[in-house]
Amino acid sequence: MHALIVVSHPLPDSLTHSVATAIAQGIAESDPQNSSELADLTQEGFNPTFTAEDMAAFHLTGATPAEVVAEQSRIDKADALVLVFPVYWWSMPGLLKGWIDRVFSNGWAYEETADGNVVKKLGHLRVHLVALGAASQKTYDTHGFTDAYNAQIVHGIFDYCGATVVSSEMLLLPDLGTAEAHLEMGRRLGQGVFSRGNRT
Repeated sequence: MHALIVVSHPLPDSLTHSVATAIAQGIAESDPQNSSELADLTQEGFNPTFTAEDMAAFHLTGATPAEVVAEQSRIDKADALVLVFPVYWWSMPGLLKGWIDRVFSNGWAYEETADGNVVKKLGHLRVHLVALGAASQKTYDTHGFTDAYNAQIVHGIFDYCGATVVSSEMLLLPDLGTAEAHLEMGRRLGQGVFSRGNRT
């Protein structure tokens, strides 16, 4: 089994990157035949701007940009997609959102039919979300941020395309306390990426 781990953080020595690496380690530990690829959107220079070419592809009047096709191919080759990112303004960073805007395109992730229906095309894809944040779970729950996060990302993005969000974890500094605890949680999450029945 193969996982594509997409990480969005500008600093390669960040805790976010370290957790992504720990997830890859956990995947390798779970089964010697399991593998992973780490896609660092910052290091790779992915352009998150939704361009006129992307709009033409959305309307099916132009070709999908080559860099978008390349990202879609990476996902097509994966059995699981793992997104690892810091929480910015109670959501994902703009770079990752732009990656989703461009890559999860009409015709590939879903299809809008002439009668207004939506055909979900990513029913085979298993998704794991790993967000790192500085507020406590109590803060998220009290202010409705947990529900908003799930509505926007779990339902609004992935359910719309038919992908299954198998796990959605927030690694919150006030609750976990240390970087070491984050890394251990990342390793454990990696070990469970291909386990059955681990939807949260």
